[in-house]
Amino acid sequence: MKAKPFIKWVGGKGQLIEQLDAHLPADFDNWDNVTYIEPFIGGGAMLFYMLQRYPNIQHAVINDVNPDLTTCYKVVRDNPKELVQFAKELEMKYKSLSDEESRKNFFYDVRDKYNEKNLEPIENTTLFFFLNRTCFNGLYRVNKKGAFNVPFGKYANPQIIDESTIMADSELLKKVEILTGDFEATFQYTQVNKNFFYFDPPYRPLSDTSSFNDYAKESFNDDAQIRLKEYCDRINEAGFQFMLSNSDCKGKNEADNFFDVLYGNYPIERVWASRSINANPNKRGKLTEILVHNYQNTKHHQYYGGYGDGDLFVAENDIVYNE
Repeated sequence: MKAKPFIKWVGGKGQLIEQLDAHLPADFDNWDNVTYIEPFIGGGAMLFYMLQRYPNIQHAVINDVNPDLTTCYKVVRDNPKELVQFAKELEMKYKSLSDEESRKNFFYDVRDKYNEKNLEPIENTTLFFFLNRTCFNGLYRVNKKGAFNVPFGKYANPQIIDESTIMADSELLKKVEILTGDFEATFQYTQVNKNFFYFDPPYRPLSDTSSFNDYAKESFNDDAQIRLKEYCDRINEAGFQFMLSNSDCKGKNEADNFFDVLYGNYPIERVWASRSINANPNKRGKLTEILVHNYQNTKHHQYYGGYGDGDLFVAENDIVYNE
């Protein structure tokens, strides 16, 4: 059983794995004793892919500002059997309820308990899993007080936890250091050997209503995007390599050059991505996203030749990495 993301997460990179891999440094396979650092871990699709695809990654560091999310990763790593046991018991209780109204009441009781924020890590993670699998659209969203506020999802037969995935993920996470806090704190975990950063921050909204980044009570506005760029400069000056994903504002509004100006000193390329967060199916579809990196020669450049900054890269075959 291959390790893969154990939760649903908006903006997950499962569908972009092939394109992200193609934009890694051309000689990445030949790096020795790599430390992989992901300061915005989210659903972890890139992490699980990288750790399985590249055995030269000897150590990994992940971080997120959302303490419930990072607690999930720690529990999956350190207490997988207990987590599976508690989650299966909760799933049985939910599925034993005979009607939708009873399941709805059960959901809101669990949500209230989760939002009290006084639970032990294993129980907190069990409820996190339950809410992730039974809330509307598998969405994780919190209000300004940090309370989870997604409504009931009306799923009659959800799988709260996949034991084989949890066990595979737990084994892989043994080499991962898990942090909770601001993304800049990850710098102190760099090693003397090769370090590679992958940034997947809350995306800059394409409009006032179309995009979503309420993963944590702390907002990630344009000032935070600028601070992240300055952190990328610090990484570059230290001689480390990075790759960063974000929304393509210019693709939505030709006059919006925010990222093209902000990262003007780095190669910027565009990739296709499907987005399905919108509740209206007619407003879902393919968009371009940007990839920024601080090295010139990528794996795609090496094998297929170069292309200009900002050009659109389309993978021959999209690999779907379930989230």
